[in-house]
Amino acid sequence: MMSSSTEGADKRAPLKVALLGCGVVGSAVARLLSEQADDLAARVGVPLELAGIAVRRPNRHTDVPAELLTTDAEALVSRPDIDLVVEVIGGIEPVRSLLLTALKSGKSVVSANKALLAEDGATLHAAASANGVDLYYEAAVAGAIPLLRPLRESLAGDRITRVIGIVNGTTNFILSRMASTGAGFAEALAEATELGYAEADPTADVDGFDAAAKAAILAGLAFHTRVTTADVYREGISGVTAADVASAAAMGCTVKLLAICERTEADGEELVSVRVHPAMIPLSHPLAGVGDAFNAVFVEAEAAGSLMFYGRGAGGAPTASAVLGDLVAVARNRVSASRGAGESAYADLGVQSMGDVMTRYHVALDVADRPGVLATVASAFADNGVSIQTVRQEGRGDAATLVLVTHTAPDAALASTVERLAQFDFIRRAGSVMRVEGLPSD
Repeated sequence: MMSSSTEGADKRAPLKVALLGCGVVGSAVARLLSEQADDLAARVGVPLELAGIAVRRPNRHTDVPAELLTTDAEALVSRPDIDLVVEVIGGIEPVRSLLLTALKSGKSVVSANKALLAEDGATLHAAASANGVDLYYEAAVAGAIPLLRPLRESLAGDRITRVIGIVNGTTNFILSRMASTGAGFAEALAEATELGYAEADPTADVDGFDAAAKAAILAGLAFHTRVTTADVYREGISGVTAADVASAAAMGCTVKLLAICERTEADGEELVSVRVHPAMIPLSHPLAGVGDAFNAVFVEAEAAGSLMFYGRGAGGAPTASAVLGDLVAVARNRVSASRGAGESAYADLGVQSMGDVMTRYHVALDVADRPGVLATVASAFADNGVSIQTVRQEGRGDAATLVLVTHTAPDAALASTVERLAQFDFIRRAGSVMRVEGLPSD
């Protein structure tokens, strides 16, 4: 039996929804729209009707009504009876053109497309603003975790200083397996692929492109500044070795791929620093315990202090949950003839180059065990203005290894030091060079 609130909602004309894409996420969105139709109608105030689904190969989608399927996405988003458009295709084109068509024709858009939003979100926001409609994209970062709306709305009255987190489940699974089993990167990647955590082509994940797009979106929202993927320094995890992970464990750390967005200052000018790279973090750090394919993000704000958001960062159902949350929000705005918060880029802060970012390095050097080696190594660091915090020697003779952790210094100075060390004949190789985050400075 329907509740009175649902009956009231059903007396009004439904809002018609166009769905672009019906893969893992899209099929979950379609299913939940059907299964939760009564509850969604009660929450919105009117029913939500799935009016069409754009796909490339209709014969592959036997789990949705055939009459909803179309291969003409342009015609679907242009239909005058469509009120809301949900996009879960991914990629840049033709999606950008499709969403601009929808926005310019007065349709609110919900998207999970991190790559497009990080590359050209400003154009989409401008179209939404010009046409008085909404552009929501909670599912673009961290799956089901409510993160973007708190940054955009709940913390709108605060000053956010730092956002740091694990935003890619595939790489976190790989690094977690390397830490727990001692496996190398290739073995852990093969396991991730077998279990469905990694795509057949894992490049976007393991080379950091996915995390970099998410970092750009997070930084833009946190610091009220337009940040694109081109502004994000990026390193992936394909170069992380079992020796790196073991070396981290020896100093009470673990290795994670981190997205780090910070307010900083140089010569009296406020800047933002946005970077994605593997880093050693101490086991006492809350992010160190985030295992498998989970995501977690820390937000640091002046008044609110430290906040942590944790949960499943990918997958059909979790991502569909975020999509439906946005869909309910934009539908409510449509019913009340209002719109939600748009782009906030008033701060227009500059982006700091990676070379100027203050970081710390862990460096493991395979060296010849002979007098004067440590002094020469220390001199190379000093010549570049880099102070060494700790140093230890492991093994002797041909198996000698120097392990050093630096104090904070500009990344360019640290990189120059490593380049200088490579020129010494008594250093056989730099077995591990990795940034360190979260250790006490003394």
